[in-house]
Amino acid sequence: MVPGGDGPATGPTVLRMLLGAQLRRLREGAGVTREGAGWEIRSSESKISRMELGRVGFKERDVADLLTLYGVAAADERTALLKLARDANSPGWWHRYGDVLPAWFQSYLGLEAAAALIRTYEVQFAPGLLQTPEYARAVILLGHRGATPAEIDRRVSLRVERQELLRRTRPPQLWAVVDEAALRRPIGGPEVMRAQLDALVEATASPHVRLQIVPFDAGGHAAAGGAFTILRFGDQDLPDIVYIEQLTSAIYLDKREDLDYYALAMERLCVEAAPPERTPELLRRIADELYPR
Repeated sequence: MVPGGDGPATGPTVLRMLLGAQLRRLREGAGVTREGAGWEIRSSESKISRMELGRVGFKERDVADLLTLYGVAAADERTALLKLARDANSPGWWHRYGDVLPAWFQSYLGLEAAAALIRTYEVQFAPGLLQTPEYARAVILLGHRGATPAEIDRRVSLRVERQELLRRTRPPQLWAVVDEAALRRPIGGPEVMRAQLDALVEATASPHVRLQIVPFDAGGHAAAGGAFTILRFGDQDLPDIVYIEQLTSAIYLDKREDLDYYALAMERLCVEAAPPERTPELLRRIADELYPR
């Protein structure tokens, strides 16, 4: 069976990853080295590695030549894989925000849109997928004080459109752990914060959203190093990916030892945080204490 398809979670990033995984299996099954495959398409071993990891686009001619090298002769299999290569080169919905979207974050949006489970730990702000437009605007202004009003509007629109994935027919599961400090930091002023906290309370009623708060009295905890996100995909051929955002770039981790380290840190955070059923009560308490109606 050829991976891919037209389900709501399928996007160009994950299609590249799926096609890359399929090409890797075919190459290994045929006993071809990466160096040999690179020679076949007039390229290098490192290019084959990047293709198999889904980190570059695919030329149909290259895919066709590799399929021939790997002994794939069945017309239906070749047709399906070549179609997957074409689809993998199609731009995602975020392409139209290219004027305000750095390349390193475009990769994340593709992964996020394809994930079946998103686990995130936030230190500074409410999770991006749960931010109100007004709160998002205040957060964006912190990092783009010199931007024009039109650019800020574009950035807010991008963040709001990102959240559409939670309203899909088959949305991903979102499991967010938020440090209490992020909920007490007065971003945008009292009215904006009150509305944001109310929105988080509302989000906890969704069956595909789980939200936990790490209270101050938890003291030090497993993720003292900062915020991170773990993405898990529905296809078993795709490894989990850890995403760590920096000021001007991001780190993507997919090595087993890194994944295990961050998965353990996330599990510890979930144990140290207040249980999910207490989240609405804690949010209302913070709102009533700091931003009374």
